[in-house]
Amino acid sequence: MGNLWTSFVELASQFILYLSQLFNNNYAMGIISFTIITRIILLPLMQYQMKITRKTAELQPEMKKLREKYSARDRQTQLELQSAISELNKKHGVNQWAGCLPLLLQLPIMIALYQAISTTKELTTGHFFWAELGKTDATFILPALAAFFTWLNSWLTLQGQTKDMQQGKALQLYFLPTMIFFLSISYNSALALYWVVGNMFTVLQTLLLNNPFKIKAERENKIKEEKAKQRALKKAKARALKRK
Repeated sequence: MGNLWTSFVELASQFILYLSQLFNNNYAMGIISFTIITRIILLPLMQYQMKITRKTAELQPEMKKLREKYSARDRQTQLELQSAISELNKKHGVNQWAGCLPLLLQLPIMIALYQAISTTKELTTGHFFWAELGKTDATFILPALAAFFTWLNSWLTLQGQTKDMQQGKALQLYFLPTMIFFLSISYNSALALYWVVGNMFTVLQTLLLNNPFKIKAERENKIKEEKAKQRALKKAKARALKRK
């Protein structure tokens, strides 16, 4: 297993060096290209994750009804609630664990990148404008950008969710960017650059392919149409009763 991981790190290192050569041995551009390529490879999984998030948002009214139905706090009722939610997710093809897959796949890539930078002499001496890739960014600019784009990505994701889904996620909105900031000032600048580019890519992907403002508008229009339909039905029933 150790040899397999070492081979993976060496492969990442050689690939970044190859990409850097395409940009006249610009190692920062090599890392940026590496990040974009890995994000493009992960794009189908990221789209699947977005699809799961959107379906989960659409199921919130039914989830709310189930929680009201199984509102008792005893263990048996809570087990029945979990079973009912599981059946609802299964019926609509929602797999919550599969939605975590893109994040889990990014972890080994991120660790491999850090080790590749640390063990490859050429990459440790590379620069991205003011920052030396093998050292921490003393200006804190890259860590701040990494934290900002992480926050922006999380904020955009929340905009496409229902109010029920947004509840309790305020801490999450600030926890991850804060963690990214402190990790970025603790490790080399290459890792911060990876987070900046990766989250910028995800922000653009979200705006272009899963625009939360468009999703929110569509959901609100659907709710308005449903309410209008219910009002029309009530009026029709009222007219029918008057005729009787």
